[in-house]
This record gives sequence, structure tokens and C-alpha cells, in this order.
Amino acid sequence: MKHWQKYAAAALAGSMLLAGCGDGGESSTGTNDGSTAAGDGSKGSVYYLNFKPEADAAWQEMAKKYTEEKGVEVKVVTAASGNYETTLMSEMGKSGAPTLFQVNGPVGLKNWAEYAYNLYDTPVFNQLTSDNYALYVGDKADNDVAAIAFAVESYGIIVNTELLEKAGHSVDEIKSFEDLKNVADDIQSRKDELGFAAFTSAGMDGSSDWRFKTHLANMPLYFEYKDDGVDDKDEVTGKYLDNYRQIFDLYVTDSTTPGADLAGKTADDSEREFTNGEAVFFQNGSWEYTNLKDAGMTDEQLTMIPIYIGAGDEANQGLSTGTENYWVVNKEASADDIQATLDFMDWLVTSDEGTTFMADDLGFTIPFKDAKPSPNVFVQEDIKLTDEGKTPVSWNFTTMPSEEWKNVLGSALTQYAADPTDANWDKVKEAFVDNWKTEKELAQ
Repeated sequence: MKHWQKYAAAALAGSMLLAGCGDGGESSTGTNDGSTAAGDGSKGSVYYLNFKPEADAAWQEMAKKYTEEKGVEVKVVTAASGNYETTLMSEMGKSGAPTLFQVNGPVGLKNWAEYAYNLYDTPVFNQLTSDNYALYVGDKADNDVAAIAFAVESYGIIVNTELLEKAGHSVDEIKSFEDLKNVADDIQSRKDELGFAAFTSAGMDGSSDWRFKTHLANMPLYFEYKDDGVDDKDEVTGKYLDNYRQIFDLYVTDSTTPGADLAGKTADDSEREFTNGEAVFFQNGSWEYTNLKDAGMTDEQLTMIPIYIGAGDEANQGLSTGTENYWVVNKEASADDIQATLDFMDWLVTSDEGTTFMADDLGFTIPFKDAKPSPNVFVQEDIKLTDEGKTPVSWNFTTMPSEEWKNVLGSALTQYAADPTDANWDKVKEAFVDNWKTEKELAQ
């Protein structure tokens, strides 16, 4: 019996905290073409709690197809933007809890490690191109894998190249923060004449503020970590917060929306401004590709450039590339539901239909051996820049100490955007540096 099958048997025999026990018995793994051996998950079902609202429609369609084709019920529930952890806590307290859910990395896993089924030597684990995409509990030698990354993504500044050229500029001009500011300032100074602004609204509504309190905040963290040769810190100095300020200032001043109005601006507002041709630049990630295409934009109109903040070797900086998308299987589910969930995961990353869904419909680069290359132009831009020798910016925001830290920072940024004084920026610094230490201590 394989290691993962022993855990399924144990889950059946042990007391179930959140879900009722199913019938026992060993079962073989799903085949590579997505077919399922007799009894392999046939008595179980899958309940996936999805993290990405923008991917909800695609997941619902795929769940319906899988259920129809395999005879295995797959239910997908999508948490509202900014409310995943709260939704997960609520759902895990119910009978029929999620059998599959997400964490954003080692910090996020801490809250849910006790619920994590050991994925070591499961089919989906064995499909990984590197075990660096697995989150281990303890030392690797213990062979205890709590979570597996299922998508590698990139983010930066999405560019409408058609509008940029209409303004008399090109992406070839932008190789540093100074270049970006020069181009954005010029566009903004002529926005009435051109009919569009430089940047979409830097909305600080809960559906949008993660772009700045998490993804943009990664930039000063990245450079501080890089200087110190570390990948996490109990205390940060805020060495690059002045750089953080200047890029955020640019987003606010050269925008479709005055800073005083950003508190209520949503992610949908920003996306709509971009797809309607109201702005040239839009900070977001490769996950936006499908939405932009669905709105009528073409590959020829789209590219992505790095987020330059005036730090480091900008000439050799790539996109921000990494993952905060890790699957966790709920070990408290019944053995049959665990098996059905493992089969579903394996099908997603090995079958033609599953890998096409992950690449084309979701726009993911997946770290599995049978991955299909993504047609996503932002993914292709990341590959191109890396091939040219540019260094991708790592995702260090997964080490942020807590959601509370992010929320306090977001509140301070919102206040600063409305009234950009030195005194209000001091509050941003306090939220970033002092609250980091406080929240790290609480987490420990």
C-alpha cells in the first residue's frame, strides 16, 4: 500500500472532526488520461473552495463537465475577494467541509497544517517538476507534504501598447522607474487631449487594495531581503519605503481618479477603466489575461513590464514571478472524498482536458510534468524576459506576518492617498515596520 493510501485508510478509521466517514477499502490511482479505476473515488465527491473570484465562471464550468463525464460530484465555492480566510474558517466548521482548499504559502499554512492530508507520493505530488513546489512539514526527510503549488504566476504593470503608441511612446523606452515616471507624467499632462490617463485607479476598496498592500509592498521587501541575503525576517527596517512611496505616488497622481476618491474604488473599476481604454497602465497579474480577452482586448494590445521602484539593477529586472497558490487536501474528509479529490487533482494536471483548462481558461503556468504551455501573453513575456537574462522578482509577500498586518498597512495607504502628507506617510512606515515586528511576535 502506498504512503498516501495508508493516510486514506487512517482517515477512514479515525474519528472525523468535520465530515462523516465513508466506506473503506483500498483503491488505485487515476490513470494518466483522466479515467478512473473501479471504486476509485466513485463513492466520494469533491468540494473545492476557490480563492480567485475572477476564475469562478471557469471553475464552475469545469466542475459541471467533470461531474457529467466522470460521474463524480465536484462542487466549487468561490470566496469573495479579500474574504478567503474568513470563508474558509466558516466552511471548515460545517459538515460537508471543503475537501480541497488553498493556502498562500508557509505563513498561511500555519493556520491549517493540522487539517492537511499528507500528499507525499500521491499522483499529483509525483507529477511535480520539482519538490520545491511542495510545502513540507518539518524536514524533507520526514516526507510529510502539507501543500502543493498548482500555479506559477507573474505580475507587473500591464500595458495597453496601442494607447501607449497613440501617446507617442513605446515599451522600449521604459527600463527604469525614472523612465516610467517620465512617460506617465507626459501622458497625464495630456490626458484631456489624448482622452486617457496614465494609470487606472489604485482602488483601496477591499476587492482591490491587495494590489498595493500585498503585491506592491512585495517590492520593498524583495530588495531588503536581497540585500540581507534572507528569505524572511522577524523585523524589517523599511530601507526601501521611500521607493515604495514614489511608485505609489505615481499611481495616485497620474491616474484616472483623484486620491481622495480611491477608498471606494474597486478592482472591477480598475479593470473596466483599462478595458475601456481610459488608461495605459494597470498593475495586475497574468491571471487577468482571460478577463481582458473576454472584454475584447487582443494579444497585440497587451504586454507587461516590471514594477520599477528605483531600486536595484533595474536594467536586469524581470517580472514578479512566484506562487501563493497551494492546494491542501482536508485530511478530515472521508476516505472516499479524499480519493475523489486526489483523482480530480491528478486529472487537472495530467489529462488533455485538464491541462488545457489550467493553461487556456485559467491562464496558469502549472509546475507539473504534463503541463500545456500557456498562450497567455503575460506568461510568455515572463519567459522572454527570463531568457534574456532578466532576474524575476521573487514573491516574498507570502512571509508577511498576518492579514492584520496587511489590513493595517492598507488603511494607512488609503489615508495617505487621500491626503499625501509626510505625517500620513509616517503612519504608513509605522504600519509597515513597527506592526511587522508586533505581528511576527504574535504569530510565534
